[in-house]
Amino acid sequence: MKEMDQNKIRIAKRIAQELESGMVVNLGVGIPTLIPDFLRDDQGVFLQSENGMLGMGPTPPEDEIDMDCISASKLPVTLEDGASIFSSADSFVMIRGGHIDVAVLGALQVSEKGEIANWAVPGKDILGVGGAMDLVPGAKKIIVAITHVTKDGLPKLVHELTYPTSGIRCAELIVTEKGVFSVKDGILLLEEIAEGTSIEEIRESTEATFRVAEHLKQMPV
Repeated sequence: MKEMDQNKIRIAKRIAQELESGMVVNLGVGIPTLIPDFLRDDQGVFLQSENGMLGMGPTPPEDEIDMDCISASKLPVTLEDGASIFSSADSFVMIRGGHIDVAVLGALQVSEKGEIANWAVPGKDILGVGGAMDLVPGAKKIIVAITHVTKDGLPKLVHELTYPTSGIRCAELIVTEKGVFSVKDGILLLEEIAEGTSIEEIRESTEATFRVAEHLKQMPV
């Protein structure tokens, strides 16, 4: 696989370990939709997709793909036993009603206070706001899945957003291929670091100010 693909897989695997039995988890577009392939069979997580599914499963074998059953990223998925399919309107009733325990979102930028920008790039066509405007205020916890830098090598973790915000609620956890950051009381804290990555490397590729946890852990593979 390409290096960037491996980075995305590392992020998805790490976030999968964060999800607990009984949680209703919404997976946004992009890296989050890789997560179903890395959940344990007995993990007991209920995956929700804004296009109208609860009980979303992993990617099917190629000979079983049904493109009527797709994730928010338009990728083929399976349905777990007992899964349900419903309208987008009902999906957003769940989201706006506070029934989503965790929203895992991709992002274009995240500020050092955890504010998220994930729907528009200034000067480029806007295809649509998407579900983030409802998920950011509606979910009980927000996890951001994001590569550490852009394709041009620019930091995605910034002091302040320069892209339009997705809402005033902030992420509690940010996972990149280089490490895991928590946001507590507006302070960005590096809690885990990926194997083969140094703190100096992270500082060089991060515009945001962050602290390093006293007991810094290695990010699980």
